[in-house]
Amino acid sequence: MAIIDPSKTWKLLEERLATTTNPRHKQILEIVLEHAQAEAKPDLDGLMATLAPNPDYHFWNDGHDVGPKTTEGVRAYYTAFVESKSNILEFDLDRLLVDDEGLMMEGYLRQIYPGAYAAQLGFPIDDPDAAYFIEFRQLIVWPVDADGKIIGEDSYHSGPSRIEKLTQEQLPQEYIDMMAGAS
Repeated sequence: MAIIDPSKTWKLLEERLATTTNPRHKQILEIVLEHAQAEAKPDLDGLMATLAPNPDYHFWNDGHDVGPKTTEGVRAYYTAFVESKSNILEFDLDRLLVDDEGLMMEGYLRQIYPGAYAAQLGFPIDDPDAAYFIEFRQLIVWPVDADGKIIGEDSYHSGPSRIEKLTQEQLPQEYIDMMAGAS
């Protein structure tokens, strides 16, 4: 079994989309699904296309908002995300709520981080050349504007609940290819 299953990120979104009849709720589910799939590729232009003008992100860490602000700030954030090669992830959702204002999702975010990037973020790792599996319990609120674009991302997490150094055998081929520069 793969250590990361990206399809878990959108499984609950797709299930809810298939049974939702409210047009506004469908619009919100579709844009968040599009955003999640662009993040997994990673597709910087696709990510940015899901956002409203001047998005405002709130990432709450230790009581402080460290999220990027404005289109330029969010583009810089996603550029760094793409360059970090940490897009091999799954968000295993166990709760999803949608209303006319946006969407809330909660579950376990599991991600593979290159060791050097994990160290840069302050995770306690012992080998910058290794890859690490890092898991968080996370809740994200996605406010969506009247045009169906994401206004921001409000993220709350527990801090890492698991950090595991991965062996070469545990790494998904997609990660190995990405780190080798293959497309």
